[in-house]
Amino acid sequence: MYATLIAVAALWGAVTGLLVPRPAYRLSVEPDEPWRDACPAGHPFTGPARGWLGAPRCTACAVAVPVGSARPATTDTGAPDRTATVPVVTALVCAALAAATGPRPELVVWLLAAPVAVLLALVDRAVHRLPDRLTLPLAAGTAALLGVAALLPWHAGSWPTALLGGLALGTGYFVLFLVNPSGMGFGDVKLALALGVVLGWYGWGVLFVGAFAGFLFGAVYGFALVALRRASRKSAIPFGPFMIGGALVGVLLGAFAAVPAA
Repeated sequence: MYATLIAVAALWGAVTGLLVPRPAYRLSVEPDEPWRDACPAGHPFTGPARGWLGAPRCTACAVAVPVGSARPATTDTGAPDRTATVPVVTALVCAALAAATGPRPELVVWLLAAPVAVLLALVDRAVHRLPDRLTLPLAAGTAALLGVAALLPWHAGSWPTALLGGLALGTGYFVLFLVNPSGMGFGDVKLALALGVVLGWYGWGVLFVGAFAGFLFGAVYGFALVALRRASRKSAIPFGPFMIGGALVGVLLGAFAAVPAA
């Protein structure tokens, strides 16, 4: 049964990962630009949810959307086709979450949040932006769903601590934003609300580990860019992917070590 759970989670990640490239491409625009409504060849997106959900390739011309690209929509973006890697990454993340969490109710929350987190990481990497239409629903949704999970048997977390964790991490990032607004975006603050809820579910120790890991990953990446002379110390880097990566580490450790409630 345990192996089946991991396999089902991986399948879920692969299927939902196929739906990520299109919204990632549509959302990867500058703050003063509207969301993209056409494929690179100029064909309007159609399908469920007003064209936000659909295959990573345009049905009219079979052109793949350039995942994680901030380039304008043209027939030749010059960006490599990474559409195949997104479902693989999402599947691996979901499989790891299932392996660490097991058949506990909070696993459903993690599997629902994982594709959104991958989508946010792609958009932030492309345009250094974390859209409100993703961060705020993610925070509200994880808080609400974990509240439901807390009512079910065999959960292994604390809903009150999850809510306090979201408030604590969001407040911490807000302070950093006030201290250095050029180095910390307000989108990071909103993302911290959701990640704080997720990490706080397993306790304050997990919250600290996940938050620290995010800063550590970002620092190592930044230092590597400086060392390779691909950036200066004043260069801006997208911090969202590192926040999400750190949160994933924290959740995996917390889920693996947690003891289910009776």
